[in-house]
Amino acid sequence: MSNITVAQCLQLAPELESISDSARLDIELILCHILQKNRTWLFTWPDKKLDEAQQKMFNDFFRRRKNGEPIAHIIGQREFWSLPLAVNNSTLIPRPDTELLVEVTLELFAQDKPDQVRNCLDLGTGTGAIVLALASEKPHWQLLGVDKSIDAVALAEKNRTQLDFNHVKIQQSDWFAQIEWCEFDVIVSNPPYIDPQDPHLNQGDVRFEPRSALIADNHGLADIEFIIREGSNYLHCDGWLLLEHGYDQGEAVRGLLRANGFVAVETRRDLGGNERVSLGKKSQEPT
Repeated sequence: MSNITVAQCLQLAPELESISDSARLDIELILCHILQKNRTWLFTWPDKKLDEAQQKMFNDFFRRRKNGEPIAHIIGQREFWSLPLAVNNSTLIPRPDTELLVEVTLELFAQDKPDQVRNCLDLGTGTGAIVLALASEKPHWQLLGVDKSIDAVALAEKNRTQLDFNHVKIQQSDWFAQIEWCEFDVIVSNPPYIDPQDPHLNQGDVRFEPRSALIADNHGLADIEFIIREGSNYLHCDGWLLLEHGYDQGEAVRGLLRANGFVAVETRRDLGGNERVSLGKKSQEPT
């Protein structure tokens, strides 16, 4: 059997449509990784044949994707905030919705001078996506990303090193437990917020991600409650706390922020129109 061409690989997309909403893109990303080319090259050279090693790799990757394994795990990478990040099954795959957390954080400090120094903490950093995205925009900030998982810390540190962001520190900590006392200007987090009984845990990419990074007790609110309760102890007066949460948790999170003394509380919606990020400012008044 002769080796298949780029175009013939792309024609296999319908076989993935039962498990993917982006079947053709999935194959394009696999080909780009195997051939070390960009998507424009694929469209320019559709008749190029894969060599034997490339075809063997394509067949393996295609089979894994057909079995539901996430593209990010197959190729070991996911882009976030235009940054190429290494990913693996030790933590969550960065998702586009989480970029809203970065956008809102930057908006809060948009009036700063370009060389203004701010201290930022990212709780449950995972791949390091949020803290590294902020670092890419704020070279004068001092940023700390922490995670309970040793494997996640190693992954985030790998990404930090590859991006050469020396103003970022990655360390292990179970939320605030191992953080030396410091008053941060902003704390951000994308914590576990899925109800353990949610049927979506058995569907799609999340089947391949660690449950510890996805689920939380109390209908998904337990970790959010803890971060809000403890967060003000680590914030400057007028410091901000921003949290990603589930589409139906906005009202509950706003209530928790207000109950714990935060002011200027609001929720922002993602591109799908869902409430996704809630934030509040530490009040200067004693609660």
